[in-house]
Amino acid sequence: MTIYVGNLSYDASQDDLQEVFAEYGKVKKIVLPVDRETGRMRGFGFVELENPNDEDKAISALDGAEWMGRSLRVNKARPKTTDSRGDRRGSDSY
Repeated sequence: MTIYVGNLSYDASQDDLQEVFAEYGKVKKIVLPVDRETGRMRGFGFVELENPNDEDKAISALDGAEWMGRSLRVNKARPKTTDSRGDRRGSDSY
């Protein structure tokens, strides 16, 4: 499972997320998408922990939590989907 982390501060780094999610288990992967035109972080990311039970605990603990001055949105990421034109849909798809 992949965890979607939304409403991130634009100042958040992979190291910052590593530190927060390491409290819940071993972090396997972190992805912070960047805007192609500006090079600026897009305000959301994806985290994978090695143990699915740890992911559930992290979601329960962090969804709605205040971090870096923002209220986090943390949930299971939805799979990527495409519409009839072939465009990707869903801001929390991995």
